[in-house]
Amino acid sequence: MKSTTAKENQLQRIRYSTRNVWAGILFGLGLVGFIDEVVFHQLLHWHHFYDKSTTEIGLVSDGLFHAFSWFATIGSSFMLADLHRRNAFWLKRWIGGILLGGGAFQLYDGIIQHKWMRLHQIRYNVDIRPYDWVWNLIAAAMIIVGMILIVRTQNRDRSEEG
Repeated sequence: MKSTTAKENQLQRIRYSTRNVWAGILFGLGLVGFIDEVVFHQLLHWHHFYDKSTTEIGLVSDGLFHAFSWFATIGSSFMLADLHRRNAFWLKRWIGGILLGGGAFQLYDGIIQHKWMRLHQIRYNVDIRPYDWVWNLIAAAMIIVGMILIVRTQNRDRSEEG
């Protein structure tokens, strides 16, 4: 087995820095989708992915949504394994990607699916405004922190390349 030096590992991380971010984004999409599905759909029974039809259709839509989150997580796992194999895994960039992907999914869900398309709401028969504010502000915070981590490591890339 070939041993690599710290300098070679750093060069690999720089070479595959974008893949670290994309692996994180996919994992973040899958993770937040999974949490949404399990907590809000299955445990709390607040809504289904699609609430404009029968309960049976709602359950089918939940199954398709769950499959999406599962495939995103599995896809990111293959990317992550490849990064480790290449000694190119960069934890901070990956976490930045997770926060960016998870936050983007949550903000898309909160604005596009909840408000614009009206596929479902976070909750029914309550004042929805506090739920919407918390949902979307958490999403925005995740995106901002994820972008900060990605930009900071990107700037570090450039300073260590030369």
